[in-house]
Amino acid sequence: MNPPACSRREFLTASTALAAAALTRCATRGASAPAIIDTHTHFYDPTRPQGVPWPPADDPLLHRTVLPDDYRRLARPMGVTGTLVVEASPWIEDNQWILDLAASDPFLVGLVGHLKPGRTDFREHFDRFARNPLFRGIRTGLWDVKFDPQNRDFARDLALLADRDLALDVLIGPDQLDAVAALAAQIPALRLVIDHCANVRVDGGPPPAVWSDGIRACGRRSNVFMKVSGLVEGTGRTDGSASSAVDFYRPVLKEIWGEFGEQRVIYGSNWPVSERFASLATVQGIVTDYVSTHGPTAASRYFHENAVRAYGPVPRAASWSARS
Repeated sequence: MNPPACSRREFLTASTALAAAALTRCATRGASAPAIIDTHTHFYDPTRPQGVPWPPADDPLLHRTVLPDDYRRLARPMGVTGTLVVEASPWIEDNQWILDLAASDPFLVGLVGHLKPGRTDFREHFDRFARNPLFRGIRTGLWDVKFDPQNRDFARDLALLADRDLALDVLIGPDQLDAVAALAAQIPALRLVIDHCANVRVDGGPPPAVWSDGIRACGRRSNVFMKVSGLVEGTGRTDGSASSAVDFYRPVLKEIWGEFGEQRVIYGSNWPVSERFASLATVQGIVTDYVSTHGPTAASRYFHENAVRAYGPVPRAASWSARS
């Protein structure tokens, strides 16, 4: 039996202290597994009049219409009750495009959008979108926005996220983990979420020392979370043949859990990008196999509660629009 869906209001309005209670309510309706929030999906539609800036038209796998129903059909049978959408476009109005999708679809629990900290127009756009309770933060690391905490204007704009109780996703490589730790110390009220395990190479053996050192530095900062996504992508197996065996990924997973603990690790699939490397069932199965050895409390935190801890409660009705 598939677990019944928690409502978006239950997920987003829950405080950290109440997240476990919201999860329990879902479980008592007949589910034996934790309600799963996938914190990393992308949606887009190349058939729009304006098209899309990504994926490129010469990508036969990804350059297709990808909407919530496409993901929902795959994910619901595996217990996913909602997803946080992550930006996939540098166009400002594509933030609104996703927010409009989410306004009428409770399965979409929020958006990590795209704005450009350090630019002169950041505050104007930020004030507009931050008023929408479905706007849960921004991501940096793409679209000509260098992750540069030493840049005064960049850091100033990121402090605004902390002021509004929003999060920052960072798309970085292993050599930038020290900079994430430095930013976490510089703005301790800002919650930072490292995407895709910092894009570490996954080959079944010990991860590189620069990654391990950076993971330790970030793990010491209580405001840094690790999104355990990008594992199959780290194999480089673009023919869809990434291993489904948890032992292949265990050296990376063991270090992440050892440094971040069970309260700062978060589930994300990176669908549909992950399809190039493995099926959604494989992506979710790897982490399910690993976290199950840590017990049901750890599984509940990883698949649900920590998403609330990282992305915070929503202050207003979820149907609010930035155009209001």
